[in-house]
Amino acid sequence: MENNNIKKLRESKKGTPEGEKPIALIDIDETISYYPGRRSYKLAEPIKENIAKINKLHDEGWNIVYWTARGSSQKSKKLGLCYYDFTWKQLLSWGCKFSDLSTGTKGKYIKPPVGLIVDDMSKRIEEL
Repeated sequence: MENNNIKKLRESKKGTPEGEKPIALIDIDETISYYPGRRSYKLAEPIKENIAKINKLHDEGWNIVYWTARGSSQKSKKLGLCYYDFTWKQLLSWGCKFSDLSTGTKGKYIKPPVGLIVDDMSKRIEEL
């Protein structure tokens, strides 16, 4: 039996131009990955159950854009760090299906370093 929240999400195409796939912006850290010890991107471990949820949306026609603030901190910017290529390869190695990636420094949807996102179209991974 299908989860009612998933059904509602699938039916929601608000803001999607006619004939185009809806876009889903998906965070990476603490959404599809976790840190068993210290927080270092190279030590991130995939959460396979959550990746499967996002892959299912991709298979059902959603444009999946992984959207992460990696590289957006003042420290990272000062050091000239960009995690785009590293993160792209990491997502592929975890078996993620996606259309695009945006980090804190590169991509179509640059993500700023924020502490909270409030939006009428948002869902927590647990709601999928």
